[in-house]
Amino acid sequence: MNLKKFLNEEQDPKAVEKLLGRINSLLTSQESVEYIAVQKKPVLNLSPDCIALTNRRIIFCRPKNFGFSMDFQDYSWVDVADCHIKEGIVGSTFMMKTTRNFTNIMDYLPKNQARKLYQYAQEIEEQMRSVRREKDLETRRASAGGVTVNNATPIITHPQQFQQHQKPLLIENEDPFALLQKLKGLMENGIISPEEFEEKKNQILSRV
Repeated sequence: MNLKKFLNEEQDPKAVEKLLGRINSLLTSQESVEYIAVQKKPVLNLSPDCIALTNRRIIFCRPKNFGFSMDFQDYSWVDVADCHIKEGIVGSTFMMKTTRNFTNIMDYLPKNQARKLYQYAQEIEEQMRSVRREKDLETRRASAGGVTVNNATPIITHPQQFQQHQKPLLIENEDPFALLQKLKGLMENGIISPEEFEEKKNQILSRV
């Protein structure tokens, strides 16, 4: 792994090299380290704490036993709700909060490194908010009968049996999940075919 790419903000080379040597064994398939920030206390610290950002998670790395071992605390990006920094006189504090309100903090980070952490985290957070919204929709869909989303604009149609009366089957301002239940009931009672149910259920879910 190219060590130089992790030294752009004057990170301690020895700390970065030691961390990379241990963290490589933790990486999963197609996971890569994107950035490393190294703690810099005002007093001599031979084994500084570090934060490593990968394309899949954020890892707090804290050496133990005089640097002979290391404690890793990692959090998948999809579970990270918020990251922010607080700048002080002798460095910055990086704070992370998960979706379950668990927090982790690292202080005495050089300000430019903390800003890079924050910048990268903000970019990932925006992507993960979309992922969490999709997961929430999946849960709601499962409770509504396990249907799948179709992002097409919903088209409200009538079953063939009722077209001669022009009586609407679906009302535009109805709750989409209520409409799904209505469609399911019509299919189970033989009023519409399974094929018609599959077609119509995909027409209403983009309003969820």
